[in-house]
Amino acid sequence: MMIRRTASALALAAILLPFPLATAGTSVAADSPAAAGPPSADDRRTTVELPRPTGRFAVGREDLHLVDRSRTDPWAGSGPRELMVTMRYPARHDSGRATRYLTPEEARLLLVHRGLDRVIPVGTLTGTRTHGRTDARPAAGRYPLIVLSPGFTAHRATLTALAEDLASRGYVVASVDHAYESVGTAFPGGRVLTCLACEKVQDDAGYRTLGATRARDVSFLLDRLTGRNPVWRHAGLIDKGRIAMAGHSIGGSSTAAAMAADGRILAGINMDGGFSTPVPAAGLGGRPFMLLGAQQRGPGGNAGWDRDWPLLDGWKRWITFAGSGHLTFTDFPAIGEQLGLPDAEAPLPGGRSVELTRRYVGAFFDQHLGGRPQPVLDGPSPDAPEVAFHTP
Repeated sequence: MMIRRTASALALAAILLPFPLATAGTSVAADSPAAAGPPSADDRRTTVELPRPTGRFAVGREDLHLVDRSRTDPWAGSGPRELMVTMRYPARHDSGRATRYLTPEEARLLLVHRGLDRVIPVGTLTGTRTHGRTDARPAAGRYPLIVLSPGFTAHRATLTALAEDLASRGYVVASVDHAYESVGTAFPGGRVLTCLACEKVQDDAGYRTLGATRARDVSFLLDRLTGRNPVWRHAGLIDKGRIAMAGHSIGGSSTAAAMAADGRILAGINMDGGFSTPVPAAGLGGRPFMLLGAQQRGPGGNAGWDRDWPLLDGWKRWITFAGSGHLTFTDFPAIGEQLGLPDAEAPLPGGRSVELTRRYVGAFFDQHLGGRPQPVLDGPSPDAPEVAFHTP
């Protein structure tokens, strides 16, 4: 079935950098450095920095380990369901300390999985400079909460540039790693959980299970962040009446599934994910939803989007970026650009990818959680010629 094949292929592509350096249709001079093959890890630039957040706040960061003892993990078949969550929040500029992007083992597993361990040093990923700071003092106030869910096989860190920007603009952001659904995520006790789900999700039913599992993960997370005894020490920052969600790839499909299951989620964004879990026939209760996709995701480019667009029964937008690909909405175009690893099939520059993603995701949440109308969401803008609005 088309949806399953597309989701499977994109899941494998979504975990790291576009590769190789030269693709079909790109000529390379015989005496050029690329003609001898991609540079080794020893030759590769080792200093990478994510784009700076654009908001007025500094960004605080704290990691949480959550255990749902009411559920058995569906992929392991035993033990409780576990989540790793990175909380980012508006913070004061005079506090906190820098943190790493990934642990060494998380970075190593990503590189080995993609066959890039001889091309990119592990230290490049672990040392990628981010802008969130641990032990940063919160900026006083109450802020909307946004949950971010990554693509299948992808670590929650892949959405760091977006998460940090949202926090700098006045949102609390919870980025979730769903146990056994990435190629490697560090958990307490020295454990690194790998992708058991990859062995079991082989058909449409498996992808529906994945979406339903993530929906339950998100409801559990909201219970633990906003319930009577919240697990996070800064939970008082959260405005419980303003909660939304966005996700990339399967995380985008799971956003609709989570909204269908939990009325606390007031708005959602699917960033280039199919609807492996279909939008319910009854819709989403009139709540706003945005489809934000790569160039090929226009009408007729994805069966799930064509099928479910009429079922989105509230405010809605269908937006694509010219020159973009599946990874455009993650950190990796920006990282790849700095490493000299561009994607010839998605020529939108890495910095511009981050800029546009932040602009339209931020505008959506400013309008629907902040109550501030955003003209950029009304149609094409002269300063963003790459952006197309679709009204099937």
